[in-house]
Amino acid sequence: MIALLLFGIAGFIAQVIAGALGMGYGMISTTVLIAVGTAPAVASAAVHFAQVGTAIASGAAHWKFRNVDWRTVGILAVPGAIGAVLGAFALVAMATNVARVWITSFLFLLGLYVLIRFAFLKAGKLITEKRPGAKMLAPLGLVAGFMDASGGGGWGPVATTTLLSSGRLEPRKVVGSVSASEIVVATAACVAFVIALKHEGMNWLVVLGLMIGGILGAPFGAWMAHRLPPRVLGTAAGSLILLANAWMVLELVGMPRPLIIASYVGLIGFLVYAMISAVRAMREEKRVNELAGEDDPDPDSDREKASELS
Repeated sequence: MIALLLFGIAGFIAQVIAGALGMGYGMISTTVLIAVGTAPAVASAAVHFAQVGTAIASGAAHWKFRNVDWRTVGILAVPGAIGAVLGAFALVAMATNVARVWITSFLFLLGLYVLIRFAFLKAGKLITEKRPGAKMLAPLGLVAGFMDASGGGGWGPVATTTLLSSGRLEPRKVVGSVSASEIVVATAACVAFVIALKHEGMNWLVVLGLMIGGILGAPFGAWMAHRLPPRVLGTAAGSLILLANAWMVLELVGMPRPLIIASYVGLIGFLVYAMISAVRAMREEKRVNELAGEDDPDPDSDREKASELS
């Protein structure tokens, strides 16, 4: 019962973060499982089994708050499922150390770009009028699905980050669409893991705890995604990615441990400054919109893309 409660708490926290920012459930849950000695392939499989339930709950919550762009979901989900199947078999068959190095470096740079975009760029440059198309979404889904299954988490960080950085969809709909797509991706990964692992080493109590906690946390995450201003949401997403990957990046370049700690403290200070900058920019944009007579924007109106920046 204690183990069920502990993994339930971990699943709840992970899903609140994932529901609000479109990333984090797999990364946090897999990290917890590996920390207690679970084999990487089994950890990824357990997390994906739990994600089937949490993704349904999260997708439903985001749908309720009108955070989902179904066209994006339809194009993103199928390639994501194919990538997840390939990633699951790859993880079971071989080590993924080289892939993790590449993914960590890629996510760090992309997270930095997202942070700068939402914290420091002027209004009007955050979200373009052009929506993401199949030429972008199909390969993105394939790559994100592969990384998600092979690395125990990556669907949200890769898909959400890339869509946020493209500026082609408002942040809350990026988060909601990626979360809804994960239902298909997680299910496909589960099928692949069942075939590859044949239930070897699976602890279903862990799966149940992560799933229950995630289902309970889903509505809170969706509500946060709907209510947080785009600048704050985007800056928080970029900050999460940087914090999650910075330590490994610094180790890869051979930096000694004391200098890594000092650099991490400096990074945290920079992220605090970025959030302050985002809040200031948000207030300034709100003031400008009020002067222009747009002090009561409707997030579901035809003016959504422009007015939500306030």
